[in-house]
Amino acid sequence: METSAQVGRGERRRKGSLTIFAGYFSGTGKTYRMLEAAGRAVRAGEDVAVGLLSCSQWPQTQILADGFETLPLKAFSEAGKTVYELDVDACLKRGPRLLLIDELSHENAGGSRHRKRCQDIEELLQAGIDIYTTLDVQHIESIQDTVSEILGAPAEERIPDRVFDQAARVEFVDCEPEDLRERLIRQDRTDLLSEYSQPKLSALRELALRRCADRTALDTQKSRGGERYRTREHVLVCLSAAPSNERVIRTAARMADAFRCGFTALFVETKNFQSIPQPDRNRLRANLRLAQQLGASVETVYGDDVAYQIAEFSRLSGVTKIVLGRGETSNRILFWKPSLTERLVELTPELDIHIIPDTGTARRFASHYKKELYAPAVPLLDLLKSTLLLVLSTLVGLIFYYLGLSEANIITVYILGVMLTSIFTKSAVCSFLNSVVGVLAFNFFFTEPRFSLHIYASDYMVTFLVMFLASLLTGSLAAKLKSLAKHSAQLAWRTKLLFETNQELQKAGTQDEILSVTARQLLKIFQRDIVTYRSDQGQLDAPKIFPVDDAFSESKYSAASEHQAAQWVLTNNKRAGAGTETFSDACCTYLAVRTAEQVYGVIGVAASGEEMDSFEGGLLLSILGECALAMENQKNLEEKEAAAVLAKNEQLRANLLRSISHDLRTPLTSISGNASNLLSNGDMFDAKTKHQMYVDIYDDAMWLINLVENLLSVSRLEGGQMNLHLSTELIGEVVAEALRHINRRSAEHHLHIQSGDEYLLAQMDAHLIVQVIINIVDNAIKYTPPGSDIEISWERQGRFAALSVADNGPGIPDSAKPRVFDMFYSASNRIADSRRSMGLGLALCKSIITAHGGEITVADHAPHGTVFTFTIPIEEVELHE
Repeated sequence: METSAQVGRGERRRKGSLTIFAGYFSGTGKTYRMLEAAGRAVRAGEDVAVGLLSCSQWPQTQILADGFETLPLKAFSEAGKTVYELDVDACLKRGPRLLLIDELSHENAGGSRHRKRCQDIEELLQAGIDIYTTLDVQHIESIQDTVSEILGAPAEERIPDRVFDQAARVEFVDCEPEDLRERLIRQDRTDLLSEYSQPKLSALRELALRRCADRTALDTQKSRGGERYRTREHVLVCLSAAPSNERVIRTAARMADAFRCGFTALFVETKNFQSIPQPDRNRLRANLRLAQQLGASVETVYGDDVAYQIAEFSRLSGVTKIVLGRGETSNRILFWKPSLTERLVELTPELDIHIIPDTGTARRFASHYKKELYAPAVPLLDLLKSTLLLVLSTLVGLIFYYLGLSEANIITVYILGVMLTSIFTKSAVCSFLNSVVGVLAFNFFFTEPRFSLHIYASDYMVTFLVMFLASLLTGSLAAKLKSLAKHSAQLAWRTKLLFETNQELQKAGTQDEILSVTARQLLKIFQRDIVTYRSDQGQLDAPKIFPVDDAFSESKYSAASEHQAAQWVLTNNKRAGAGTETFSDACCTYLAVRTAEQVYGVIGVAASGEEMDSFEGGLLLSILGECALAMENQKNLEEKEAAAVLAKNEQLRANLLRSISHDLRTPLTSISGNASNLLSNGDMFDAKTKHQMYVDIYDDAMWLINLVENLLSVSRLEGGQMNLHLSTELIGEVVAEALRHINRRSAEHHLHIQSGDEYLLAQMDAHLIVQVIINIVDNAIKYTPPGSDIEISWERQGRFAALSVADNGPGIPDSAKPRVFDMFYSASNRIADSRRSMGLGLALCKSIITAHGGEITVADHAPHGTVFTFTIPIEEVELHE
């Protein structure tokens, strides 16, 4: 009888189901209701265990929990105290059918495998364990803006919406706010109500009921068999580093959930992205992760015209609704460019644009960002370059002035200087300053009165204005072209790397070589240590480390914790390690080399202290995709080759069985029939008939003996188990020995021996060469009519002795010649006896001659017939006087 643990492990292939007992506040009875449901499961024969419960302060719930098996917890030290968390490994080892775990939204202590308990539960679900858990709905990510409005701050512990929406079942445990307050007072838990008034509890209850209703609507749509999302709607949210962008993302997620449509988060990377402060960069990464948690597909495009990039992406991706935040507005002035919202309305009039007002925090961020925008830090080197170019422009202008050239030529020199400044410097401020200073320098050095900023002619003001605008526009265009050239070079470099990786992967012949090629490419790109693991039947092989330099610690990457993180990636088909919420203390970020659900290996990229940007992340995923595709192709090729070998073996087996069943039955029937007649009716036959019957029995027995010897010889030679006993022999003596064993049917043919060298010596295994001659001559007798001539000859050909057996029979068709030495092949010939066509003799001959280092061939014999020729090495004999 199987134990419960064995049953659990036996069903591990299926994914477990998640049941959530949800409420809006502590004390509504979620855990008690969960234990009641678990009790019904136990009475129904289910294997139930408790992973973790937090009910020690609720006496009635604790009494109910004491009746269940409780699994051990794992202790962690945090802030000088010992805390206990769910032991995932203990749960997996026990493998119950149903596991009870409290507080789905809980965040684990530092050092845990996962950062959040919901991730622990997801791993247990993947292992096939059903989970009962509890949740206060206020901890769901997408409704944190509303929670913050009710409570004054968002919930500290949160879960992604997908965990709640993808649960197999959600049971809402409701309780009126008045009844809840009375229950908490009776249980002496008034500490929970210190900051929660009855209106707040009512608001939380309404929010929880609405969120559960949204999930119910989604379940109803699934049950009707319709698609989950309608393709006619597609929500796009714009990502930024603004603090209010969190609210924008959550609003867009709720909108996508309400419309049951696609959801994309877009970030437009401009040339100023590399210079933004590190806190803003970190905030942008946090917003990107939030969008991923809420189910968005994150995309990145490049360009300085943000509105145009958003509009083009929306047009190509089929976006129908754009959601973005509204920054602080300012009074319009003349020639001021329109805002992002106005540009989007102009470029995408057919789309719905939803503007989410920013909070006061966002406006402070915008104000701070404006200050940085208008007062950016200019590198000293760029200032020196721009100053040098301005001085050179002035010197060239002075030369033009003394040469008598017009002022238009001098103005062109200054415009050229501004353009060169835009090309050779990184900051746009340098171009602007050169435009302004260039106008002033032109006024100072080249207009009357010279060496003064005063001007006599009124038309010079127009000249100065045109010069300034031309310089400014020229510099801006040059800067944009430089930025586009940089992005183009980056994309070209990425394309080149992917193409180079694809070519190198195609040259790899094994799975290990494919992983090594991928690791070397990643090492070249990221300049970080790379660790590779190959998957073998659900387990990882030993790691292979590809270091950047020799100064690396192999033990760091070979530690058990690193292998455990990589094994988790293999099992769960998700990334883990540094920079993630699973095994975050690992030294590397581990990613699966996968196609769909098939994982072929795991690759780790050493952490460098900074997260990869979107370009590096996209490049990494592209290379891993190429690697997975190459490994899949290699696996398919190996499976195809193995299937071909198996098919060939099956064909050989079938041919052998068919030949044995047909060819052995006839001689055995003849032997048994003749023997039976001689035993039963021996006195009725005369001496001549008896003699013929004895001859038939002998011939059939000898044929069977030769067949068995051929089978054994072929199997030994093909398996490399037959050792050659070489000796120096006279060809003539070996041929004479073979003729003494030739089938008696040779009496019906004319055998001729012709030798060019009667004393030709050769190095051979005489017994095997005799068998070769017998097989070839028997083949000639078998496939030629009675009275045919068979000629055996030999001669010296260089270092080999060539022996030929020729006949004047009907010959072998050209189509059959390439296959006559194949095992079990027999050419159709009406002269041959069908029972003697097993097709082993010539195959054995080829194996024996090949083992001797010679060669056997078949050719036509003029004017008709066939000649078989084989060669064996000769033995030189030294004569001494």
